[in-house]
Amino acid sequence: MPEIVDDKSQHCIPFLLDRLKEHQTRYADDANAPPFFLGLNGVQGVGKTVLSDAYEWEWKVSILQKTLRSSPYSLPTVTLSLDDIYLTHTDQVALAESHPDNPLVQHRGQPSTHDLSLGKKVFESLAANQPTAIPQYDKSAFSGQGDRVPETQWEVVNKEGDEKIKAVIFEGWCVGFRPLDDNVLREKWETAVRQIEDKSSHYDGRLGHVKLEDIQAINDALKEYDVLTNDAQNTRFVYDWRQEQERTLIAAKGTGMNEEQLNHFVDGYYPSYELFTQTLRNGVFHPTTGSDTQVADWRDRQLRLVVDKKRRVQEVIRI
Repeated sequence: MPEIVDDKSQHCIPFLLDRLKEHQTRYADDANAPPFFLGLNGVQGVGKTVLSDAYEWEWKVSILQKTLRSSPYSLPTVTLSLDDIYLTHTDQVALAESHPDNPLVQHRGQPSTHDLSLGKKVFESLAANQPTAIPQYDKSAFSGQGDRVPETQWEVVNKEGDEKIKAVIFEGWCVGFRPLDDNVLREKWETAVRQIEDKSSHYDGRLGHVKLEDIQAINDALKEYDVLTNDAQNTRFVYDWRQEQERTLIAAKGTGMNEEQLNHFVDGYYPSYELFTQTLRNGVFHPTTGSDTQVADWRDRQLRLVVDKKRRVQEVIRI
């Protein structure tokens, strides 16, 4: 099993508690105040799940969730992963079959492989302090292809008699990604293609190996993800980290992807890291030209942690 290293909480928790205090102050006189929503992004295997929930296959109490639930904060807290709202296996197969020439949607992962209507329903219900069933996803189902857990097994929060949820942790590999202007998208893709043609560039990405129309479809799908609205030194680390996770999954559940299948699986994600990571690093809430939806006080709402291949924090940046 990969080593679990927590050198992130010391940076994240004080930052989050400051934001939480501001949220509580803003809604101090509102008995029906919405919960505090926290978005957590990081490449696969970087350690965000350790911070946000359980280590995926050990069901340990999360550091962050435990802190928020414990004194002196004592906040009822729930964690929702972007993974939990993946399409069902049946719908994912249908999506792949309807786009047989696009390798980016042949398995779960990319924008367009999530059930946004389900995610929106869950977020709206939590924001309104209503009884809410929290979706769950089983990555080991169908030999690692994955499938949603039956709704009868989902945890229900905000039930009658329960204390209302006060903090929602939403984590996922592309949480906070923003779509690119079509011209910028084309420019990034053409640059990657030229790097492949230039043998001296040592290009090790995946963007240049897929068609422009394939990534255009992903970019278009990402435009719909605003309804849901830790970092690595090198996004290539994701290959080794996901291999570690898959070995742990197989040891725990007896099924999963082999090394070749896993690398092919990560290949399907990687073009989006190349396309959208820089915008995320510049600031999720950073105003964009012509936008009237960005918050005015966007600064200091985001914390970026840069980690090395061993997942240890090397740099802390407040954005």
